[in-house]
Amino acid sequence: MEDIYSLIQDRNARETLPFLSIHSSNAYLRNYVDTLQARCESLERQYLDQQQLVAEQQQAIELSINSAPARTEARLRDQISKLQEELRKNVQKEVKASAEALERYNELSTCTESMAVQDATISNLQIEATRNNEIITHLQSEIDNSNSLARLADKQIGGLKDAIRALQDENDELTKLNKRILDETVSDKEKMAEQLNNMNDTIETLQKEINMLRSYAKMGKGPIGNWFGSRTPRGDKSTADTCSSQEDKDSTPKRQWDASATAVLPSQPQFTIKAHRDDAVCVRYDGTNLNRVATASSDATVKVFNTSNGQLEATFSAGGGHPLIGVDIAGDVVCGCGADKTCRVWNYQTKRMIHQLAGHSQKITCVRLFPGEKSIVTGSADRSIRVWDISRHVYTQTTTFRHSSTSNCCDVSYETHTVVSGHLDGMLPILLLFCLVETIFDTGFFVVACTISSIGGIRFWDARSGDRVLDIPSLHEGGVTSVHWKPGNSNEILTNGKDSTLNVIDTRTSNIMHTFRDPGFRTLTNHASCSFSPNGAYAAAGSADSGDIFVWNVKNGEKTKQLSSHSCGAVGVAWGLGGTNGQQVATIDKSGVLILWA
Repeated sequence: MEDIYSLIQDRNARETLPFLSIHSSNAYLRNYVDTLQARCESLERQYLDQQQLVAEQQQAIELSINSAPARTEARLRDQISKLQEELRKNVQKEVKASAEALERYNELSTCTESMAVQDATISNLQIEATRNNEIITHLQSEIDNSNSLARLADKQIGGLKDAIRALQDENDELTKLNKRILDETVSDKEKMAEQLNNMNDTIETLQKEINMLRSYAKMGKGPIGNWFGSRTPRGDKSTADTCSSQEDKDSTPKRQWDASATAVLPSQPQFTIKAHRDDAVCVRYDGTNLNRVATASSDATVKVFNTSNGQLEATFSAGGGHPLIGVDIAGDVVCGCGADKTCRVWNYQTKRMIHQLAGHSQKITCVRLFPGEKSIVTGSADRSIRVWDISRHVYTQTTTFRHSSTSNCCDVSYETHTVVSGHLDGMLPILLLFCLVETIFDTGFFVVACTISSIGGIRFWDARSGDRVLDIPSLHEGGVTSVHWKPGNSNEILTNGKDSTLNVIDTRTSNIMHTFRDPGFRTLTNHASCSFSPNGAYAAAGSADSGDIFVWNVKNGEKTKQLSSHSCGAVGVAWGLGGTNGQQVATIDKSGVLILWA
């Protein structure tokens, strides 16, 4: 602060001292002006006296001429000539002196005006100097306050350092405890997974026997047929009533796949629609098997089209111009996620937003609805997967899964209420599969989160506890862009990788069952999607460079279809149940063109 004060004093000295000479010269010029004015007045008086003298002399000459003799006339005329010459010279001298005085007066006026301007400048500088002194005083007080705050902050920093050291020590202890608990948990889950595998094998054997017994019962042959015949054992009535009531409870429409559904192979475009003006990202069929398909784009809109006529039915805007990355639709619920770190949920009937799910710290890359449209799962670049309850007026976040990669895609199993999500990089530790089957244990549902990365791994999570229960590494090279549960079979998952291959994974054995590839098939984007057919017999995906749509037979691995109608790379492929009109396949490309296939 003292340096600032000294600098301001030096500046005032430099700006004030140069005007001292101007003040002295101004005083000198004022004195000189007064002297010149006095001299001008004296010269004017002399000039008037000389004029009067000339007039008197002229009168005297005229009188002398009229009265004097002729001999003095010449002498008087000579004297008059001399006097006139002297008068002329004196007048010229006086006029010259007056001109010089006038010129000096003009210079004096200029100097006076300049002095007035300088006086005004000096006054302004003095005012500024006063203001600067006040600012210096204020800054000095602020510096004193800052110094006191700095001393207080130093004391607080010392206390915080001590607290941080204590927290670090506590964190080290908790890390050791967590590692020990994790090792014990992994060991326990490995044992449980082995037991469950044995139980699954037993269940499959029993299921085969049950199917065989049911076939015998339908045929009505032998003692088994008589046992399953018309006679109802005691206690069956209550069981039937329970099943009937359960069916009544489940009669409400909800998202589900029909395992007996047939697949309609796409052959030609039925409707070609310019859905978006900017890049499209995703396409989804209505999960409740209505004649609707939804698309999302970087133009910050979600659009819903009627698959019967290809007409636009609704447009939902995300606002702010932030690109949308994921979309899902089921019944009256439409949701879209994007780069603004939120997921918006709209009501299809009212066309209004009912929820704006906020909690992720980075962009949300994928979103899917749970069966029943009561919950939503989102994956984000902040390396977390979150489950949201939207069944009430105010949404709540129920579960958060932490991991070490960015989620690119997710999908919901309609049969087991589980979720699989994809990531940019995988995890090296490998854990065994731990999955409860609802038909055996009535303990709720599980969320299975699949991490897919540059090494193409998948990861599973328990929805209730948030624990990671399984990793399957090295499925793809370059990461996975899409995952899809097989309809009617919760043990198989279809994945699309950046290595331009599709894999069918058996979650029970963690093995690759089938691999699909083609020289013309390329996967270049992080959100390129793939899809099973409704009966799980076919797998479809779009090429990111040519725009061709490829369909493979899951059973024999052969390419069944290669359709060329898109003019640029295809980024989204969806294969639905077909609603009431039988239209099942929808694809969308980078330019925003949506094709509904017949």
